[in-house]
Amino acid sequence: MEHAQADPLQRHRDAVRARLLRADHERAGPGSVSWKLNREVIIVAGWGRAVLLQLAHPAVAAGVDHHSSFRGSLLSSFRRTRSTIGAMLSLTFGDTEQMLTAAAAINTIHDRVRGHVTDGGPQEYSAHDPDLQRWVHATLIESIPLTYELLIAPLTRHERNRYCAEGAIMEPLLGMPAGWLPRDWAQLETYMGEKLASGTIVVTDVSRALAQALLYPPHWYLAWPVFRPVQLLTIGLLPPSIRQAYGFKWNQADERALTRWTALLRFALRLLPPLARHWPIATRGGTRRVID
Repeated sequence: MEHAQADPLQRHRDAVRARLLRADHERAGPGSVSWKLNREVIIVAGWGRAVLLQLAHPAVAAGVDHHSSFRGSLLSSFRRTRSTIGAMLSLTFGDTEQMLTAAAAINTIHDRVRGHVTDGGPQEYSAHDPDLQRWVHATLIESIPLTYELLIAPLTRHERNRYCAEGAIMEPLLGMPAGWLPRDWAQLETYMGEKLASGTIVVTDVSRALAQALLYPPHWYLAWPVFRPVQLLTIGLLPPSIRQAYGFKWNQADERALTRWTALLRFALRLLPPLARHWPIATRGGTRRVID
């Protein structure tokens, strides 16, 4: 028992399980909007937009700068992406124990992510801060449907609302207060608009350096067919004010390039069978409650 209590991962697993039991969330399963969107491999191409929006918050940028390998090699970029994808797949499609372990691992990492922001005046940050967690979550919940509609198919307002509601399970998984996350698309739009206008979203020099490291890691051109569409999607889909704050140039030639890549990807995806488009883990599992 003492060993289990001393193990941060086990401690967080127990805490996540207890929060889920108290919250009594229904977990999204086959037929849900979360499965429909998150099973598509190509959705990863939209994560860059979310990440750059996240890094536009000085506290998030400071945490990433101090505690991650963003400025590593091309190989480290792929390793980081693979790790993030693995966590997302376990949270969405894994069984109960896989989901608990993935959430506990995230919380264990968050225990170490704390420090001070110096840009704009010293202030403390923590990855367990509910305000920062809501900003990170909202950028993903907004960016993933946007990418899905651009590359795959339109979504109804109801589907967007359901995606927000299903994503609220992240409250007990990460220890956020109940009712903290947007439950429908209108709430999400209101939150994003207010946040961008609040003055708390400020692109710093650290943000810009991390954005360059994300989109243009050393020797990125060796994987040009992968990086080029991601660069265009990431920069082109940012709110214009954020894009300008990062210092990214965007002209008609870039817009045409984005249109060409979007058309190419949509055409290629229509030719692929589901087994080639979807994550293998998404073909398994069934509708289940959070705690089996």
